[in-house]
Amino acid sequence: MSAALDNELNWNLSKKIAFRFFFILLVLLVFLNNNGAFLYARQIFFYPTELLHRIIPWLSLNVLKNDYNITVFTNGSGDTTYDYVLLLFFVTLSVFGCLIWSLLDYKRKNYGKLYYWLIVVVRFYLAFTLILYGSVKVIQLQFPQPTLNRLVQPFGDASPMGLAWTFLGFSKGYNIFMGIIEISAILLLFKRTMVVGAFLSLAASVHVMAMDYFFDVPVKILSTTLVFMCLFILAPYLQTIFKFFLTNEPQKLKALQTPTFTKKWQLILFRSLKYLLIVWTIGIMLDNAFNRQYTYGAKAPKPFLYGIYDVETVKSKGKEVLPLLTDSTRWRQMIINWEGFAQVKLMNDSSQTFTTVFHRELRRLTLTSRNGDESQYQFIYDIPDENHLILKGVKNQDSISISFKCKDLKKFRLINRGFHWINEYPYNR
Repeated sequence: MSAALDNELNWNLSKKIAFRFFFILLVLLVFLNNNGAFLYARQIFFYPTELLHRIIPWLSLNVLKNDYNITVFTNGSGDTTYDYVLLLFFVTLSVFGCLIWSLLDYKRKNYGKLYYWLIVVVRFYLAFTLILYGSVKVIQLQFPQPTLNRLVQPFGDASPMGLAWTFLGFSKGYNIFMGIIEISAILLLFKRTMVVGAFLSLAASVHVMAMDYFFDVPVKILSTTLVFMCLFILAPYLQTIFKFFLTNEPQKLKALQTPTFTKKWQLILFRSLKYLLIVWTIGIMLDNAFNRQYTYGAKAPKPFLYGIYDVETVKSKGKEVLPLLTDSTRWRQMIINWEGFAQVKLMNDSSQTFTTVFHRELRRLTLTSRNGDESQYQFIYDIPDENHLILKGVKNQDSISISFKCKDLKKFRLINRGFHWINEYPYNR
């Protein structure tokens, strides 16, 4: 028996311990903290997840001695207190599970077959995750064009995440570029292209992780996990790859050991199930992304009176209200960006958010405050021309009249600058 084959069959103690730990940790992360990579995983593991929603807050209060109760679970933010305590819980379970496994299975020579299936799970999880994120970038759903609210927001008032979203959303071409790189993770799904797929996935994941860390995007745990998974897949090949680049000597990547089938029908069934899973998962992901662009993306219908409206005059009880910068009640601007909502900026730079209800046959508009004061406006609206809007009605019991001029969106430099091959001087404004 050759030394290489002997090493394959007889793992050293450190390798076996490391495998046991990472096997438990990765399985827990993939199936109990699933981010949508495996369809219906959340429904399948609903009850274990609900149990964790009880265990983790209890551990936080009674073991970690945190001075507040966890009531917020994983949402648009994947970096909640719950997520960090959950990660600590998974790591702790992996340590103790590894210890117990090592004591009970210390005679095992290797975990070759189990390692193969773990790599399959990690490859598919990583690939489906990046394909999911890549598809919503290609159609510019994750990073949409700057909203009307962003266009009028003072630059310095943007959060780091808001700045990143605006920067990335400005360019459709850059969205497509990022999306294609992430979708190239599809190469992970096939044994022959697994290594190159892992390198491309590593590049994409490191880029996402850097954005999350340096722009304070609350997906740091997930992006770091994706980077770690890429390195886990590449670990057996890194030494060979480094030798290839550093020694200029020919190298050969070790082939991934695959399960053997004694009967042909078993191989056919295995491959059929594999490709069925790939086609089914990616097909549903792409179909969902394509349909969502007509609901949330650039192709979604614009709300009635979509636009930015600068206030020209305000009259209350028949008297004009002067535009004093210290006035915390006079309107300065109204923005209608989303169906059912409007944002009103006041003279003192504060803002209020309202729900909108249009009765178009009666030309009526009802604005109800979402700021907790329960104030309500009842307006009759008039559109004398495409550039003007007039609202007349009452706020509570007081009469009010507001005239607006619609802002021309093409006058924003961010929109009208366009692309230039030739620039005699940098156009940095």
